[in-house]
Amino acid sequence: MKKRVWLSLLENNEDLGRLLADELRRYGLDAQGHVWEDDLAQFAWAGAIPDLTRADCALWIIAGAATRFDDPVTRKGLALLALAAQVAHGPDFPILLSPSAAKVDPLSLPTPLRSAECVQSGLGAKAAVRANAKAASPVADYRLAVHPMPGLGLWFEVGPARDPWQGAILGCQGGKDARPDAQGVGLAGSVPNRSTLKYPVRDMRIQMQDREYLTWGAKNAISPAESLFVRVTETPDNLIFGAFPEDDAAEVFSVTLV
Repeated sequence: MKKRVWLSLLENNEDLGRLLADELRRYGLDAQGHVWEDDLAQFAWAGAIPDLTRADCALWIIAGAATRFDDPVTRKGLALLALAAQVAHGPDFPILLSPSAAKVDPLSLPTPLRSAECVQSGLGAKAAVRANAKAASPVADYRLAVHPMPGLGLWFEVGPARDPWQGAILGCQGGKDARPDAQGVGLAGSVPNRSTLKYPVRDMRIQMQDREYLTWGAKNAISPAESLFVRVTETPDNLIFGAFPEDDAAEVFSVTLV
């Protein structure tokens, strides 16, 4: 059976799309894809979630002009989609960047894209190798997921990967008006309809690396099967999250989205 790969074209270029799809198919890959749309407010990036998170999707390829990887809106959408893919396939899910005109350094991209590989020639061969490689199973210290819910907003889900947390927090920074405005605790994977929060905290300000994060949280015990869910008013530039701090010295994880 052919390995399925998903192709995101960052501009509406039918010739480029046909060229890349033909090359991938010559290497025995089932190439499907879409044209990228920048619309964070309407969660346009989320339209690819059903295809990219399919169990048989082995690889994600992002192709387009190198300058598109500098656009903040594009970067945020790609980062959020990468989070969704990594929840479905694991943190080692392979992502290839195929920029035109110039190279893109993955380390300059948002955190969820930094494990990507930039390929400027021989895309088909590289894609075949990565799609057919045996996936590793690294375990992170945390779980981070994103839930785009039209009409109900953008929710982030955080929780422990192994050892329980005594409470949890999530803070956001950047964006025009990115701030938490709702939260809940429930079983991992689905935003709860209702929940009981233990000592909920809202609008706690945490300073980290010259940035101030507006943070919400609660002291509910969070097992690896449970999560804290926090809704934000718009896509932030940066996130921090982790167990509820015991004192003023909070130990948190940080993720950039832009």
